[in-house]
Amino acid sequence: MSRVRLSGRRRAHPRYRTSVRWWIAGRTVHALLLMTLGALAGLSVVIAVVWTLTEHSARSMAERFSAGERLLDLSLSALRACVGTDNLEPEPDSTAHQVLATVSSVTGSLVPAVLLGIVLIKMFALRPFVWRQRASISHAWTADFPSYSRRHADSDDAIIAVRFYNRFDNLSVVDLRARAHLRYLERSPHDGSLVIYKQWLKVLDAQGEPADERAWLAVERGAPFTVWIPVGSPVPELPFRHIQGHDLDGSQGVKLLVRLTARTVGLGTEVADERWFDLAAGDFELGRFVPLEPDLDKDVWQWNGWTGFDGLMPPPSPPRLPPDDPTRPAS
Repeated sequence: MSRVRLSGRRRAHPRYRTSVRWWIAGRTVHALLLMTLGALAGLSVVIAVVWTLTEHSARSMAERFSAGERLLDLSLSALRACVGTDNLEPEPDSTAHQVLATVSSVTGSLVPAVLLGIVLIKMFALRPFVWRQRASISHAWTADFPSYSRRHADSDDAIIAVRFYNRFDNLSVVDLRARAHLRYLERSPHDGSLVIYKQWLKVLDAQGEPADERAWLAVERGAPFTVWIPVGSPVPELPFRHIQGHDLDGSQGVKLLVRLTARTVGLGTEVADERWFDLAAGDFELGRFVPLEPDLDKDVWQWNGWTGFDGLMPPPSPPRLPPDDPTRPAS
């Protein structure tokens, strides 16, 4: 359990030099292209307006700006100069025009490098997994492990299910591992300041036993995976206030983090992804998730159940399981 004291004084959070890279990685290609085009168009309009204001002409300002077609042509010329396909012709004795022409030329030389950088960042900003919108909380006997479900058949304890699937079509991912921990804030008993606590949570392993992590050897394309996190107590309503023996009644900012790590075949690189579930932001729901219906005769994206991936099933009945068979492999 780690403790980090939050100072009462207002200070700016340290900024990482790679923050722009992560900001770009979090946007879609379409959004980045639209923002780049919008910024260049806005710069072109500014150049056209300043160009018109500083030109040597006997016309009044009203006459200059009343010529809408000329302003549009000048803005388009400035836009072409800003993307590096054209040049502005400044008046020889106008310092302002020389500066504007230089700005547009420098911008035109930098735009290809910026676009190339965006493309490279998006190529290497791997987001291999798609997460279910919310974490579902159901009875412990609804877990997909016969032995665990059998042990909790008469219990009201709950279990959290976090669902995700592999989105890659042309990249093989192996040795997937999932871990979970809880982050919350509480008042210090000494000075009343907020203290951040982080608690490692147990998850169910491949045999349905509590462990520090869940591991999968193979990660099929589009295959759904579930991280089961025992609560250790009933959850009749949200927000839940107890998890694995910890009381959250006096806690603030409660969030559940699930982190995935895996390796890629061929590239030999490690990929990682994570998802934060905020207890106060509606990231949890009561009920069991809608399962998929695997069909080996169909492509994985044609399986039944994808349309209800973010939905919930009707309340199930308690399980009727056969006696435990020690020779049966784990689910």
